[in-house]
Amino acid sequence: MEASDQPEFRFSVCPHDCPSTCGLSVEVLDSNTIGRVRGAKDHSYTAGVICEKVARYAERAHHPDRLTQALRRTGAKGDGNWQSLSVESALDEVAEALLRAERLHGAETVWPYYFAGTMGLVQRDGIQRLRHVKGYSNQFSSICTNMAWTGYVAGTGKLMGPDPREMAETDLLVIWGTNAVATQVNVMTLAARAKKERKAPLVVVDIYDNATMQKADLALRLRPGTDGALACAVMHCLFRDGKADWDYLRAYSDCPDAFAEHLKTRTPQWAAGITGLSVEKIEQFAKLLGDRPRAYLRLGYGFGRQRNGAVNVHAASCIATVLGAWQHRGGGAFQNNGAIYTLDTELNEANSYRRDDIRYLDQSQIGRILTGDAEALRHGPPVNALFIQNTNPVSVAPEQELVKQGFLREDLFTCVHEQFMTETAELADIILPATMFTEHDDVYRGGGQMHLAYGPKLVDPPGECLSNHAVICGLAERLGLDHPGFRMTEQQHIDAMVSGGGLGSLEQLKTKNWIDCQPDFETAHFSNGFATPDGKFHFKPDWGRFPAPNKPVGEPFGDWKDIPPMPDHWSVLEDADEIYPYRLATSPARTFLNSTFTETPGSLKREKQPTVLIHPEDAGQHDLADEDRVTLGNERGTVIVHAKVTETVSKGVLIVEGIWPNHAHDDGRGINTLVGADAVAPYGGAAFHDNHVWLKKL
Repeated sequence: MEASDQPEFRFSVCPHDCPSTCGLSVEVLDSNTIGRVRGAKDHSYTAGVICEKVARYAERAHHPDRLTQALRRTGAKGDGNWQSLSVESALDEVAEALLRAERLHGAETVWPYYFAGTMGLVQRDGIQRLRHVKGYSNQFSSICTNMAWTGYVAGTGKLMGPDPREMAETDLLVIWGTNAVATQVNVMTLAARAKKERKAPLVVVDIYDNATMQKADLALRLRPGTDGALACAVMHCLFRDGKADWDYLRAYSDCPDAFAEHLKTRTPQWAAGITGLSVEKIEQFAKLLGDRPRAYLRLGYGFGRQRNGAVNVHAASCIATVLGAWQHRGGGAFQNNGAIYTLDTELNEANSYRRDDIRYLDQSQIGRILTGDAEALRHGPPVNALFIQNTNPVSVAPEQELVKQGFLREDLFTCVHEQFMTETAELADIILPATMFTEHDDVYRGGGQMHLAYGPKLVDPPGECLSNHAVICGLAERLGLDHPGFRMTEQQHIDAMVSGGGLGSLEQLKTKNWIDCQPDFETAHFSNGFATPDGKFHFKPDWGRFPAPNKPVGEPFGDWKDIPPMPDHWSVLEDADEIYPYRLATSPARTFLNSTFTETPGSLKREKQPTVLIHPEDAGQHDLADEDRVTLGNERGTVIVHAKVTETVSKGVLIVEGIWPNHAHDDGRGINTLVGADAVAPYGGAAFHDNHVWLKKL
């Protein structure tokens, strides 16, 4: 491609772990270089608006620290001594190491470990094909979605809901437990339309006055983990004030009379004592809902990341049913649209080869697994070989002290396929350089919207960077694996997924750029019945039995039998006490995305340094001022951060935004040092926002 005076913009898709999955317009400067990145204006959900971090993507794609060659460790783990080698030689060494580990302990000693560093289906999920065909240990992917998805599906029976574009057509938009300004900006675009076109108020429910709450007409700042109490009190008011839609409830819910009776004692006064909200604010929220049954509840992930998170998400979704909001365009509750896509992923993932007699290892418990915890290992062999794509567990996984201890084992072989020298890559034996989204072909489905979109290769990668697909196929050849998916190109995989799912062909997708997969109104609003066996919305779910998304093999986790039978406040939080007087949440930063973008200049300039938000009264008790260094600690470890004294948080609540690299903290310990990896009831997940800590000034 020759450089041109006329800018060329081509369609692509944001690959990052965000519900928006934005359609992009990417400037291609030459065969190796991208320039400006914009939102695709004709994309019906993105509508030309993208977040600032992706708008600056060229500074990430062309960053001088990007990995462009394979590296072999030559010194002790973590010492930073590396020798370059060709990617072909590196793949040879990785395959030999995996076979060597297998000879000692069997195939289950190898654990392919991945997550959502890219949301492209070929590049993210092709690792499953390697796992399933070879018989390596399975992964229970627990780190992100489980509590939110479980709570929503407990009522509806299916992970889908009203068209997210209907947020612009609502009479009342409730954003619950997600900082949409920072994490899914398109929700705010639709909120602005609803406010302008329909005079629709915006209600925001969260645990601190983040950027989204600051835009609310009614801001409800509650104590962490008390969302279920708020939801119950609101529904109490709806029943009390004659605002419950009894015709809808009798036709579409499982036990409306028993539920109404249950809520009689869940008064605003009761909830005020639990949530920290005033009775007046709870009543105000209930009145807004009662007066505007065309209400859209946009439920996030943040309030699910508590030990009672699934119960809280379910309780919030119940409001839409009591109100009868599902009947209206612009009404209902929405969490994720994952169940609307009909793709055939067999050739990409080789799911027919998967064996449930091969153990499932919990992704969130990688620290326990690598340090030999027998329960975490499911009483099987040790993990002596890791092959890692699309994730950075040495920064993002809970119980960081255990994670780092495990990665430093000399008997553990680790290969990391990465774009930058992450903290996980620093502890690898072999590093393979990875492509970015404009340098390979892939297909993407929107979780927070409804488009299936094709993201084509736009430029050539630098150096010897390989796509995830190329690495998987290269290892398969060296391991002697025979499966047709290993002999297919990325485009052939995309075509197989699309055509096998009855969605046309790749060539048609190339022409259109995307397919709108949103079901019709009746399906999306459950007008013909909910996706449960009896067709009813379940106020009283069978928590241990219903087919939740991403449900683990075996019995449910934790104290699932103690979950309240109907929505309630479930007191299983890691509460503050005399030793640990504060509740800590590790909330997202606006210009980071988990540990991604922590290397880009624009993001670093905005985020500045690891910081804890602390209420003035709490700061006064410790004689703290802005910029003072403090130590946060609990039974899992300690972390040093800088104080920011602010009334945007409640007394007794601490917020640390963003996952900074461990080395950005003065003591070399990142914020996930303080987070536990215990599996949350009923179907797992890590409670990142549910931590008790002490605080000391340095």
